[in-house]
Amino acid sequence: MSETQLSEGTRIKLPSGKDAGLVDILSFCYGLSETDVTVLLALMKGDARGTEELESDLKLSKASINRSLNKLLEMGLVMRIKEPGNKAGRPRYLYKARDYAELKSKMLGDIKDCADKMAQLVEKEFKPL
Repeated sequence: MSETQLSEGTRIKLPSGKDAGLVDILSFCYGLSETDVTVLLALMKGDARGTEELESDLKLSKASINRSLNKLLEMGLVMRIKEPGNKAGRPRYLYKARDYAELKSKMLGDIKDCADKMAQLVEKEFKPL
């Protein structure tokens, strides 16, 4: 994947006066932790990588990396690819983020869906006495 235009530090102001960033939004809509988002961002910035590479680059434990990868796979944000040429023993897998345009489109759609569902809940539950 080519270099992305993703900014990790941009913040928005919420009606409550609190500010929120990408980690906060992805955490709310997908249940992602800061570690999960860190792993996703790392996978967006390069070619497919194995867990050992991610551990080394991000200075995170194998358990943290595996937990994050499993959650990101479940959410459909990353892909797992069987490493070619590894025939003996246990298969080795590489991980990569979905294509940038596809990932951005998915996230925007999911965030809009999340907002629509919240609006529907307000409509349903917030009634005059």
